[in-house]
Amino acid sequence: MMGLLRSYCKASHIVSGKAKRRLLSQIYQPGSLWEEKVCEPSELTCRSQRLMLKAALIRSSSPGCFHYLPYAVRSMEKLIRLIDKEMQDIGGQKINMPSLSSAGLWRQSERWDLMGKELFRLTDRHGQEYCLGPTHEESVTHLISSQASLTYKQLPLLLYQITRKFRDEPKPRFGLLRSREFYMKDMYTFDMTEAAAHETYHSVCSAYSNLFHLLGLHFVKVQADAGSIGGTMSHEFQLPADIGEDRLQVCGSCQFSANVETLRPGQEECPMCKGQLKETKGIEIGHTFYLGTKYSHVFNAAYYSDQNQPVLAEMGCYGIGVSRLLAASIEVLSTEDDIRWPGLIAPYQVCVIPPKKGSKEEAAISAAEALYDDVTEAVPQLRDEVLLDDRSHLTIGKRLKDSNRLGYPYVIVAGKKALESPSQFEVWSHNTGDAQFLSREGVIELLQKVQVI
Repeated sequence: MMGLLRSYCKASHIVSGKAKRRLLSQIYQPGSLWEEKVCEPSELTCRSQRLMLKAALIRSSSPGCFHYLPYAVRSMEKLIRLIDKEMQDIGGQKINMPSLSSAGLWRQSERWDLMGKELFRLTDRHGQEYCLGPTHEESVTHLISSQASLTYKQLPLLLYQITRKFRDEPKPRFGLLRSREFYMKDMYTFDMTEAAAHETYHSVCSAYSNLFHLLGLHFVKVQADAGSIGGTMSHEFQLPADIGEDRLQVCGSCQFSANVETLRPGQEECPMCKGQLKETKGIEIGHTFYLGTKYSHVFNAAYYSDQNQPVLAEMGCYGIGVSRLLAASIEVLSTEDDIRWPGLIAPYQVCVIPPKKGSKEEAAISAAEALYDDVTEAVPQLRDEVLLDDRSHLTIGKRLKDSNRLGYPYVIVAGKKALESPSQFEVWSHNTGDAQFLSREGVIELLQKVQVI
């Protein structure tokens, strides 16, 4: 038992009652930002792609496919926790469906041919055809139809997953904004009536809006074309951006906005208030669809009413491009040289920079390490959120520049004032550009206000 306890403590990184320090030099960063060249200039087609490659957040594997490296994975995991909370707050239940989807299901819905070359198709050793799922309407509706005992008392039913999706993009570009393998949150809802399905639709849209507000993103919700998914009502959540591939018309006088695909060619007048429409470009980060019985009819996905009669379920489906949202937030918030994260999903909240070895301030290295320990003990929510930049062969200036590029919300520098009594630390707030000198107690008081997910 004692041996097991020792192994547990070692695995939990507990040393002498203190959390083991997280050292920047130990983070895996192939092709990191302080190397001069990580890819050909012709490949860097947008800001987020340039920044994510140079900062070693991602690494290209093949066209449209990427390795997600430690910083990106930490940020993605935080984003997923935020999405989980919003989905579960409205009654969502998380599931996980197979990536391999039977061609038979897609032929039944008549989308096997409709989707065309977008589907990654394969045949197993028994001659059975499959695709790598870009979306899961067929799979989830078939799942529900296989449950013969579903009743009205179990509705509304909101099932969602966050998983890898696949789409055979003819020209993948913009890094994670248009890739062939990507992460998506897709939710599928089942209701008793059309009115109830509309209530669920608005509930999910409100959850989406709340999520994007939490991330500090300026978004627009626009009327959209249902496309190959189908249905009679659809909206997109878009981030206005110059590199966006969607063309939007936004009214400056009321709340109306739409994808140009849904408007008459050349339409410049708002259909709601007759005001002037202004065209802009956008990055789609979310899409919602009211499906009605389009799929439940095909697969006979029914529930038993209070009269014990089978009734086709009214459906909706709702997507958020998780990896695209991560890249899009970097695209719209960052400068050309520095990443700026939505605060809640920054990979690390704090970076502590000690002085260079051999410098006049070398003695302050111990002050920086002590401050690191004090912060992680006094502010429990930041125990896993503080990084020590231990590359002491580099100057403070060089490491401060690197920290700005990586976008830590707070950077704490231990310079010559850290040797004074009382010690003073220079604290940079990356998102505001403000710097101030604070005592140990002042640093802790400031960081206690930091929100984490």
